Amino acid sequence: MEYDYIPLPHRKPLIWPNGARVALVMTFNLETWDLTKPTKEKYYAGGPAVLPDVLAGDTPDFPNYTWREYGQRVGIWRLFDLFDELGVKASCTTNAVTFERRKAMTDACLERGWELLAHNWEQGELLTDFAHEPAKERDIVLRSLEHYEKFVGKRAKGWLSSSLRGTLQTADILAEHGCTFYCDLLNDDQPYLLRTPNGPIVSTPYSNEINDFTLLTRRGHTTDEYRDVMIEELNVLYKEGATSGRIMNVGIHPHVSGRAYRIRALREFIQHAKSLPGVWFATREEIADWYLANHESHIPTDATIKAAE
Repeated sequence: MEYDYIPLPHRKPLIWPNGARVALVMTFNLETWDLTKPTKEKYYAGGPAVLPDVLAGDTPDFPNYTWREYGQRVGIWRLFDLFDELGVKASCTTNAVTFERRKAMTDACLERGWELLAHNWEQGELLTDFAHEPAKERDIVLRSLEHYEKFVGKRAKGWLSSSLRGTLQTADILAEHGCTFYCDLLNDDQPYLLRTPNGPIVSTPYSNEINDFTLLTRRGHTTDEYRDVMIEELNVLYKEGATSGRIMNVGIHPHVSGRAYRIRALREFIQHAKSLPGVWFATREEIADWYLANHESHIPTDATIKAAE
C-alpha cells in the first residue's frame, strides 16, 4: 500500500453528489471480545479498560468485560431506537464473531438495510500482532471476509481493523479480494486513493478525534461538551464544504454513547445536522463508489508531480 502526500491546496474542489457540502458518516462499532485469552500477560477483553487493574488474559475480568457488554445488551438498542426515530442510517463495523455471538445486533442492521463493513475477526486480536507474519494476517482477513459473506449474503466492500491496527499489506489483501474502501487511516477530511498491487482502494477516513470513546471515556467530556464538539466540527466542515466537500465520521460505541445520560448528545447533534441543507448522511460504500468514478476531478493522476514542483 502506498499513497501520495497531496496537501489540500494542491487538490481541485471535491464536488459531492447533489451539491452536498459534508458526507456525514455515523459509525456504530459492533464489536465482540473474547472473555479470556490463553496468556498470562495482561489482557483486557474489550479495549482500554474502565478499571485500571487489568488482569492476566487467562483470568476473567468481569467489571471491564461487562462494562463493554452493556452496549450489546442495552446500549445498541437505545441507539437503534434513536436513529429510527430521527430517520437516519448508520454505517456499522462488525467483527466476524459478532455474526454468531451477538447475531441480534447484525440482524437488526440488515433488517434496516444499513451498511455493514468487516472489522476483523475478534476485537481483541490485532493485525499488527502479525505484522511480520504475513500469512497469518492474510488468514485472519480472509476468514473475516468469508464469514461476512456467509452471513450478509454478499462480499464485503470495506474494512476497518480492530483498534485501527492494520499493516502495510492489509489494504493490498483487501483490494485483491474486491474491497473498494479502507478506513484505518486518520489523516484527512476527504477521500483519496491508495495504490496497491491489486489496483486502487479508497481511503474513507475514520476518526479517533470525533469519537465517543476518545471524548467521553479517555478525556472525560460531559454530555453537553460531547454534543458541542460534534456540532463545532460539523459547522466548520460545512463552511469549508461550500468550496470543496468534506467527510465527517462520528465513531460511536454502544456502551459509551448508548448510556441513558449520553444519548441526548447524539439526538441534538443529529437534529442540528438535519437542519443544514447539504449534509449527506452517507455510507462508506456510497462514498467509495462515487470517488472511484470521480477521483480524477479531485486529485488528477499528475497531482504528485505538481505537488513536488
